[in-house]
Amino acid sequence: MSTTRFAAACAEDEVLAAAVERCCRRLCEQGLDQPDVVFAFASTGYGDDLDRLPGRICEHLAARHLVGCSAEMLIGGSCEYEGRPVVSMLGACLPTARLRPFRLEFSQTADGIMVSGLPEPEFPAEADANVTAFVFGDPFSTVPGSLIERLAVEWPGVPLLGGMASGAVMPGDHRLFSNEEAYRGGAVGLLVEGGPIVRTVVSQGCRPVGPHFVVTAAENNVIFELGGKPALQQCQAVFETLSPADRMIARQGFHLGIAMSEYRDRFERGDFLIANVLGADRRNQAIAIGSTVRVGQTVRFHVRDAETADEDLRSLLQRHRQESGRPEAALIVSCNGRGTRMFPQPHHDVQTLLDVHPEIPVAGLFAQGEFGPVGERNYIHGFTAVIALFHDQERSSGE
Repeated sequence: MSTTRFAAACAEDEVLAAAVERCCRRLCEQGLDQPDVVFAFASTGYGDDLDRLPGRICEHLAARHLVGCSAEMLIGGSCEYEGRPVVSMLGACLPTARLRPFRLEFSQTADGIMVSGLPEPEFPAEADANVTAFVFGDPFSTVPGSLIERLAVEWPGVPLLGGMASGAVMPGDHRLFSNEEAYRGGAVGLLVEGGPIVRTVVSQGCRPVGPHFVVTAAENNVIFELGGKPALQQCQAVFETLSPADRMIARQGFHLGIAMSEYRDRFERGDFLIANVLGADRRNQAIAIGSTVRVGQTVRFHVRDAETADEDLRSLLQRHRQESGRPEAALIVSCNGRGTRMFPQPHHDVQTLLDVHPEIPVAGLFAQGEFGPVGERNYIHGFTAVIALFHDQERSSGE
């Protein structure tokens, strides 16, 4: 029988050392005094004292590995902490997993951005291998697209989870935690090979409207034709079918979902990568979106608001429960544009998770960009909630 165990702790205090000590004590009280890994997040407002966070954790816990970052808002227990000094941790004992920490640096070369520091596979990667990459980066010095491309080459099929630190306005003010060190740039990560099965919920907070279209003419991120007709004409036709309420939402921001697999008879929530509609060219009846698209892909227009985002997250979590059962723990990376900036009530994302999966250990952060897979590819998202759900290998099944 698996001996995988998880525990979470969160502490609010103006003094970082006091918050860390209370978190570590609570993990120990739950029997996790020697975790294999601790995901640790702390408020950006602690400033330079964040440099000492890894050392302070080591004073209280015999953790093999530590990974995490600073953020302007954190998630712990059943609460989302906005504008308050807090530390949140998720600890795990993973006796059957191989853990490989790493630090990434990005440099400009004549051939483009070079990413260094990603561990190399010691054997040919298999598409169904139980491997997950967790990465937390500094938004001033991390190039997400280059990381995603490199990971796809070195570790094909491996999901990328995590996100960008948030809350700082100057380069060097974020902190990234990896084992005993705190870094001010680049990215840190942890490869988990074996151990728990990690399922992912990626809620982009959108609702589809109108029919599906096939892209029939496009170049890079500009779409000229949808279903053989001018793209702007099709966009306007969908807009005219919307209710007055949805038209108001669409005026604030219309979105296009790009189906990530063509091998489906129907497309549901989670099957689309959501891209913003950036603008239109009335002269050639084209629309520009925030992602590249190719001829032959299936797309559908989407709208986003608080009600839709709630419906989307709840629906995806319920589908996950039906397909995979109850997880042992969860790590949430939500966009810093969510929280009370999107929803009328506080604690939305974590309490929605706990409504579907009560009483599981939870920790997380609000990020300035979230890593998560859609279909078989990894992306950097915005306004998205990415949830990593950890399942015991022997008990991962639907209910």
